[in-house]
Amino acid sequence: MAGFLSPATREHIRAASDIVDVIGSYLPLKKNGANFTALCPFHKEKSPSFNVNPHKQIFHCFGCHKGGDVFTFVRDYENIGFMDAVRRLAERAKIPLEFENTPGAQESRHLKDQLLEIHEQLTQRWQNCLANEAAGQLARDYLAKRGVAEDAIKLFRIGAAPELWDDTVNWAKSKNFPLEIVEQAGLIIKKEETGRHYDRFRGRLMFPICDEQGRVIGFSGRILSGDEKTAKYVNSPETAIFTKSKVFFGLDKSKRAILDAGYAIVCEGQLDLIACFMGGVQNIVAPQGTAFTDQHARIIKRYANEVVLCFDSDNAGQNAIVRSLDHLLAAQLAVRVAVVPAPHDPDSFIKANGGEAFRKLVESAEGFFDYLLKRLCATNDAATDKGRLTILRSMAEALHKTGNSVLLDTHAQKTALRLGVAVDAVRKEFSKIKTPTTFTREDDGPDDSILAGEAEDETPMRPSNHELHLLKLLFIHEELAPWLVAHLDVNWLAHPLVRQMVAARLAASENATWQNLAAFLDDCKSEFIRGLITEAVANDRALPNPQTQLADVTLKLRNQFIETQLAALTQKISQPELEDASKLELLHELQRIKVLKRTPLSPLEK
Repeated sequence: MAGFLSPATREHIRAASDIVDVIGSYLPLKKNGANFTALCPFHKEKSPSFNVNPHKQIFHCFGCHKGGDVFTFVRDYENIGFMDAVRRLAERAKIPLEFENTPGAQESRHLKDQLLEIHEQLTQRWQNCLANEAAGQLARDYLAKRGVAEDAIKLFRIGAAPELWDDTVNWAKSKNFPLEIVEQAGLIIKKEETGRHYDRFRGRLMFPICDEQGRVIGFSGRILSGDEKTAKYVNSPETAIFTKSKVFFGLDKSKRAILDAGYAIVCEGQLDLIACFMGGVQNIVAPQGTAFTDQHARIIKRYANEVVLCFDSDNAGQNAIVRSLDHLLAAQLAVRVAVVPAPHDPDSFIKANGGEAFRKLVESAEGFFDYLLKRLCATNDAATDKGRLTILRSMAEALHKTGNSVLLDTHAQKTALRLGVAVDAVRKEFSKIKTPTTFTREDDGPDDSILAGEAEDETPMRPSNHELHLLKLLFIHEELAPWLVAHLDVNWLAHPLVRQMVAARLAASENATWQNLAAFLDDCKSEFIRGLITEAVANDRALPNPQTQLADVTLKLRNQFIETQLAALTQKISQPELEDASKLELLHELQRIKVLKRTPLSPLEK
């Protein structure tokens, strides 16, 4: 996301985003003394170790050691970039961002807000129609026939649009929504001949389409009655808030399950997804009103590294599986295929066999190229020259797209086995076929997040207890920082990351740039550092005699540093080849350091 975000605006958004309220909208928090606890969303655990500190506006998990401020939580929980997390919190707090303050941007933001409000209220209107009105009876009967339970209807906010030409038009007028804005929302259509408006959705079962935040941005309406020429599904057109190639139905509800499972199941329709979700298989999404696109693949890549395609068992569904390969490879996703036995789709399969049977079907899904070879052999006569050539060429073209020599050789062997020919002959034929340009991951540009630092190859060693105690005192008792500026040499700290964060904290005090702990964490580029700080202050109950404790721990750190220096000097002095002049110089340094060790630090004023 382009644009500049000033520190003042960032702090304004943080101040308006109480961490307890924000995290509480994701997790059930339980009061525990002055803090709040919950089961950690970032790792599996049976007893709560996730701690939210309202005073410091931070969170910390004592199990996985993840910690940070409200921006960090939204970023990591939603698996989005830092600036996207800022935008979501800004929208939640209704705070405009600087780069949205131009007249054109303000108008665009106002239009989007209007469209979101219209979609939300119309969702409620259609929900009520389905639940309570005579006009919703046909939809209620259809859902009962399809076995869609009441809790699923409520969770996915399914509704019914009456079989009328002007129901939405009249509803909009009653709510004082300008018809031209409702038209821009794609909910009504203007008749050119008369200039009058009529409803786009009439006599249909209505599925709200939500963005990743759960906001309604469009609709998909399924016909309940009509002739064969009537479209089975009508979807919202693209609008200022809805781009169908960038939206998955159900992702707002399934994203956490996808992160936990490590892979996403992709199915075709809303009812398929709802059946899977309610059947306990919740790591599932469905493209909305369009074929699978490269943008869909990139969205999945944010949450997982693997996709299981589970489309309908008819030819259209199976062909769609093959067409999706290019986009999935471009996003560097591993691909498997779950084939639902004909004549089923996922919905009917679950109705007949249950959610657990579907889960097993997905878990046993075969790799894409094993699936492709089977499909090619089923749709081409491998006993004929034409059929064999088609199979060879199709397999080679698909495999070359991966740019992976191991996959190419593995499936050359499998292809040879299926065709009953020598594997060397298949390898030779594969090599003849022109290799398409291999896909590379698209460059998303620089990471907007100032939290993105160098990748940590391994978890650093933990600091000493003395250094951890210093962190606790420094970040809980902020008034003690000036004394440390005058008395602490950061070189006394053995742990490099602790040395780095203490130096930054003291510099902020010395330069009068210190704001608060949450803002400081916001600037930390290391997840390990954030975890250390949040661990140190997660429980910020007042420490007894903090001034005395700080002086004591600082003195101990200094003396430990001196002991290390003395040991090094003693070793050098003991070297037999050392010249007398150098030895004398080292002895003077040794005496100076011993005197320094006996020198007390000036006490803190209480």
